[in-house]
Amino acid sequence: MYVEQKFFVGLQDIDASNKVTNKAILTFLEDAGGVHSNLAGYGLKTIKETNFSWIILNWKLKVFKRANYADTVTVRTWSAGADKLYAYRDFEVLNEVGDIIAIATSKWISVNIKTGRINKLTEEIIKPYKGESRRVFENYDFTKIEEPEKIDNSVKYTINRQMIDINKHVHNVCYYDLAEIAIPEEIIENMEFNNVEIMYKKEIKLGEAVKCNYTKLGKENIITIKSEDEKVLHAIVKLS
Repeated sequence: MYVEQKFFVGLQDIDASNKVTNKAILTFLEDAGGVHSNLAGYGLKTIKETNFSWIILNWKLKVFKRANYADTVTVRTWSAGADKLYAYRDFEVLNEVGDIIAIATSKWISVNIKTGRINKLTEEIIKPYKGESRRVFENYDFTKIEEPEKIDNSVKYTINRQMIDINKHVHNVCYYDLAEIAIPEEIIENMEFNNVEIMYKKEIKLGEAVKCNYTKLGKENIITIKSEDEKVLHAIVKLS
């Protein structure tokens, strides 16, 4: 089953060139996935009854063309397969004339919000999503993003309330904000990051301090988000 949701590109969704940002695109994708989960009976509308919550493990986004301010885009999403622990969701972003301007895939687990334990993805859970076999990245599987040995720039940041989601930890799209904090200004002003990968490892809570370490490796920009003492890896973001 394919689910489509339209989004208006507003002021909060654009950069200085009036183009939609990667964070805004990821937010659109997440919201479209939420619409599908609500239809399947495992979304936010039923969370008090089911105690069921989806947690993202990975994003992969590729942008072909960016929407402009005041455009309307359509996100098409579908369940792209699951096993006992992991579920996969794919996306296409279409412009106003129906051209695909971005694609993405994602990997998820489910947890019981009362116990904190991972749920097994049974047939009862997966069947209502009416999954499709089509993938936007053919033969792709998420691989570990390695932490660079060198660091070119490092920024400390303390998590504020605006970054916290309903699970009481940093919302997944806010990790993109943390990544941008560490990127030197001369790079972020002159590069359009059309390829995004995010690997989530450990949640971050309100008031915790993190170190955002930036590394330039050829055409790739790697941001490693760690605890202040660098003993805990929270996430790695790769941009190119």
